[in-house]
Amino acid sequence: MKNNRMTTETVIKRLNQLGFALPSASIPGGNYVSVNVRGKVAYISIQFPIINGEYFYQGRLGETLSAEDGYKAMQLCGLNVLSQIQHKLGFHKVLGLNHIDAYFQSGDNWDSAPEVVNGASDLFVNALGDAGLHSRSILGVQHLSRNFSVGLSASLTLI
Repeated sequence: MKNNRMTTETVIKRLNQLGFALPSASIPGGNYVSVNVRGKVAYISIQFPIINGEYFYQGRLGETLSAEDGYKAMQLCGLNVLSQIQHKLGFHKVLGLNHIDAYFQSGDNWDSAPEVVNGASDLFVNALGDAGLHSRSILGVQHLSRNFSVGLSASLTLI
């Protein structure tokens, strides 16, 4: 049987080819854990566009931020999801990504959420290959913590 397990080296190499490096894993801001494992499913708590403690892409999409900004913000959220996987689980334990929940705050007439969420979806598929394929939900909200434009949570199946 062929070994389809991912390795940290493979994921890091793919990310580097895309021009990215994994940030430090963020620490929860409340009474919860960033990664919760139940059986063979891991749940990653909401990740925001924060890199090594610095906040990015705060504001409302369609008002102070463009859809391109939102795409980049979702990429950062996706990088933070990958960072949580690397630091808390290890890529070698991941069978595949299951589902992502993407949250955004926007102006009233803004309607480019699918394109914005592709920032995370594209990153996952490019970094993880077939293991990065996933279903997703996109949810517009009135307000996100710290006025972040986007947030992202994920679930994955473990080997």
